[in-house]
Amino acid sequence: MAANKYQRIAPLLFELEDQLRLLQLWQETQPSAEAFSSDLPFSHDTMEFPQWLQFIFLQRMHTLLKHSMALPKACAIAPYAEEYFKSLNANKQTLLSLLAEIDKILTEI
Repeated sequence: MAANKYQRIAPLLFELEDQLRLLQLWQETQPSAEAFSSDLPFSHDTMEFPQWLQFIFLQRMHTLLKHSMALPKACAIAPYAEEYFKSLNANKQTLLSLLAEIDKILTEI
């Protein structure tokens, strides 16, 4: 079952990166070290949500996949993303759908 999740999640992570780039939310420069010290969900006090997706979520997920480590048993990124991206004037539906699918796969038993 875990191998199946790895196979299903991996392409979604690359699609997520592509969507962030397409929406011009990808950042070439990493945030400061202090930005990574947040204890709050999505580091919302030190990073913008797209930064968290890029520099924390995607990095962590790629590391877990690369080393065949246990994936999170639950994930609820999509609801936060829907709220965060309400004001985004770009076509965000693909991005939101990807996050919902990632949530679904990681939360499956």
